[in-house]
Amino acid sequence: MALDRAGFFPPARTAVAIAFLVNGFAIGSWAPQVPILAGRLGFSEGALGLLILVFGLGAVAAMPAIGAAISRGGSRRPLIATHLLLAPALTLLVVAPSPLLAVPAIFFFGMMLGGMDVAMNANAVAVERGMGRAIMSSCHGFWSMGGMIGAGIGGPVIAALGAPAHAVLAGLLTLAALLVVVKLGHDDRLDHEAAQETGGGGGLAAIIAAARRDRSALVTALAIGVFALIAMLPEGAAIDWSAIYLRGTLGADVVTSGLAFAAFSAAMATFRFLGDGIRDRLGAVNTVRLFSLVAASGLLLTGLGGSLPIVICGFALTGIGLSNIVPIAFSAAGNVPGLKPGIGISIATAIGYSGGLLAPSAIGLLAESVGLADVYVGMSALVLVVLALSGMMAGADARKA
Repeated sequence: MALDRAGFFPPARTAVAIAFLVNGFAIGSWAPQVPILAGRLGFSEGALGLLILVFGLGAVAAMPAIGAAISRGGSRRPLIATHLLLAPALTLLVVAPSPLLAVPAIFFFGMMLGGMDVAMNANAVAVERGMGRAIMSSCHGFWSMGGMIGAGIGGPVIAALGAPAHAVLAGLLTLAALLVVVKLGHDDRLDHEAAQETGGGGGLAAIIAAARRDRSALVTALAIGVFALIAMLPEGAAIDWSAIYLRGTLGADVVTSGLAFAAFSAAMATFRFLGDGIRDRLGAVNTVRLFSLVAASGLLLTGLGGSLPIVICGFALTGIGLSNIVPIAFSAAGNVPGLKPGIGISIATAIGYSGGLLAPSAIGLLAESVGLADVYVGMSALVLVVLALSGMMAGADARKA
């Protein structure tokens, strides 16, 4: 379904950008709540890591279910449903009176965030096709901007009104944004009906069929997914552990505990909006190499900085470095020879997001043994693996009609 190409921001693009903004805002709002919840319920770093594992399991559990719903009837309805249910999810978690009740609450929170993530990305792809130009990088930029806003205002609001009131306020803002998404959001049901009629349906059956046709193409898509997973590990560490690091290691108060993730998100958002131009100038492989070096430097500064201003600068550099690596990986997955773009992207995103969501729990267990500072230093070496594998991203520069 063709969309208005004359305007730079037609209604459908506005709606999907707001969806990305809200999803990032919800995660950013969670960041300053983490140490408060951990302190109130008496969680150690290891126990908190297990709780975050439950969050990841919820997100991963929702992803295939939402994907199946999208393949049957388009992304609009799943996007609206997950957006609506996300509104009370943070409040349910924040007011959980015991660890036993915090487990299903964070599982539900993870389900709504993960399910909405799949739906909004699918909707963005549909809008992209209708407009005839790329918008995915800027959509992820809006997600980062939402994270920056959520984390930046979260600490002061919690300090002024308390954790439960902050969560309720975040939920009300989420509902207000939903009104815009419902009114302006793109309905891609006709797109999916046409794809099914021409044999272009998605899901597990399409992946199995692709494997039978070209096993090497499937292996390439899987490898790109692992590449995305490695690149997303430091992002998960910034989302779930930055506030804990600032408070526990550097002695920051509740007002400043969200500033690290805010700086990370602001830097990431800025360079995601700039990323398409940088990639067009340098090429995908050189862009990944340059940004990998920046990310590794930022993680080293985060782990070794020792003072609040330096560590916040380290998180900002890390956000710059990681900003365009995963979007480039998804572009490469969509251009794997022998695979339809939707199949390659679905494989890469499933591996990348699943690992990125589940890894923070392992970080918590590791932090109990070596400390978060050493974890961030170790991740700088992990990013060098991305640098070494950057040649895999050459396919991201392929241009398709």
